[in-house]
Amino acid sequence: MRVLVVTAVPVERDAVTRAFTDEPQILDVPGAELHRAGAFDVVAGGAGPASAAAAAAFALASGAGAEVGPGAGAEPYGLVVSAGIGGGFAPDAPVGSLVVASGIVAADLGAETPDGFVPVTALGFGQERFVPPPGLVRDVAAATGALTGEVLTVSTVTGSAGRAAALRTAHPHAVAEAMEGFGVAEAAERLRVPVLEIRAVSNAVGPRDRNAWRIGDALAALTEAFGKLTPVLEGWTTPHDRHR
Repeated sequence: MRVLVVTAVPVERDAVTRAFTDEPQILDVPGAELHRAGAFDVVAGGAGPASAAAAAAFALASGAGAEVGPGAGAEPYGLVVSAGIGGGFAPDAPVGSLVVASGIVAADLGAETPDGFVPVTALGFGQERFVPPPGLVRDVAAATGALTGEVLTVSTVTGSAGRAAALRTAHPHAVAEAMEGFGVAEAAERLRVPVLEIRAVSNAVGPRDRNAWRIGDALAALTEAFGKLTPVLEGWTTPHDRHR
């Protein structure tokens, strides 16, 4: 099974590919530069849900193996993973921990009203949540030692205690926030490919304190996590397993 991994920036992409022993093969496809390492194709799609959705859609539409040569059929992806670093909600997801999303939620897609924020689903169109295959989430969490919980996708990173508290009130099962997961999930859903989100926590959600961020540690945790994923995904190959 081929796996597409979408990160925001090259340093996250490189953290993923460092998990594999072979030097990644660099492939050009429309709209992206894929770094292929074994069964994993990894692309740095840009920050934010729109860029992530576009990068994922281009890569999925191009298909794995499309560059092999004339007449060679493209092998479809069996899974898309949104991966990178992110903010963790204290005390559940401390800095340095790893999170696997049980739900991928668009936390700020909707409308402000006199009665507060109304998510897009409640407005009667679109959807605000994607649910990765629960069995795969459990297996990945067990293999990597990750926490499970909802990962919020935001277009504006939280920078105050008040906003962090409001998000936790609205999403009591949230353990982390990032900026790309929902966009990747939208693209995967359109092409009926299962999706997963994995985040290594580099900072606490709340007031911005760059001196407290541990980006290097989070990137190292991301590398370690992907080093443990291969046997899990190799055993997750049947259509039944992909939806359990």
